[in-house]
Amino acid sequence: MPDVERGAPLLALLHLCDSLFPIGSFAHSDGLEAATASGGVATAADLRSWMTTCLFEMLGRCEGPAVACAWRAFAQGDAAGLRSLDCEVYALRPSSSARQASRAMGARLLRTWIETHPGHRLGAVVEQQASFTLPVAFGCVCASEQLDVRETVCGFMYTRLAAVASSAMRLMAIGQLQAHGMLADLLAHVPEVADDVLARGGAPAAFLPAFDVASMSQQYIHSRLFRS
Repeated sequence: MPDVERGAPLLALLHLCDSLFPIGSFAHSDGLEAATASGGVATAADLRSWMTTCLFEMLGRCEGPAVACAWRAFAQGDAAGLRSLDCEVYALRPSSSARQASRAMGARLLRTWIETHPGHRLGAVVEQQASFTLPVAFGCVCASEQLDVRETVCGFMYTRLAAVASSAMRLMAIGQLQAHGMLADLLAHVPEVADDVLARGGAPAAFLPAFDVASMSQQYIHSRLFRS
């Protein structure tokens, strides 16, 4: 039994990061579909550049810090702090579709976790909030499962990068081996990016004009696979 208990947080993280976990991420490309449709991301080199920017800027500067801040706020029982953080993360994305997508996935994550874990202490902290953005929701769930904050940030970065790779395989002429090779290269940098996030501390920030323009252009694609 002690061995099972020690492994429980890791299993919770694996469950949360599994592509089968029903948060609806498969319906969103975070602007990649618009970028491929416009020709901005047309080759494997373009995709690598897109994913690198995603890791070091979007995850390293915005969503990664948001996850860490949410983890700390939940661990301290700071419900007001969580709501304030969530509003900030929501406002940092200028595209309404990106904001709505993050809220929808965050709400689905929390609802699914609470419903599949009856009596879980997660509900006591988030019950006054109808929904959270995805980074905030992820940080809350991991803190509730007593996962280490570094493991939490690394796990979130993995899920986001894997989602980009999955979208790319449906949008571009790129095979599984090439996409996963690119993903593996980037995952090798995740620990250092996570360590930088935790060393800096502080609130999330964002300056991602190419990503934002792509997200805002999604609605104008004539025929599309993704909602946003």
